[in-house]
Amino acid sequence: MNKIKAKIKYKSNSFEIIENGDYVVCSVTKKEITLDKLNYWNVDLQEAYNSPVEVQIRFEELKKNK
Repeated sequence: MNKIKAKIKYKSNSFEIIENGDYVVCSVTKKEITLDKLNYWNVDLQEAYNSPVEVQIRFEELKKNK
């Protein structure tokens, strides 16, 4: 089965599928996240994350760059 990367608009409490697909890519690990497992994202950066661990890593990166 060919997997297709989805295009998503991340909102505060939900996300909108712009282009249908099966997954998005974690901004930190670059691993695929199936849409049914997508629970963590950043609205301002429009990025997806695998878990709270990646959210924290990204937060620390942003804090360093300020």
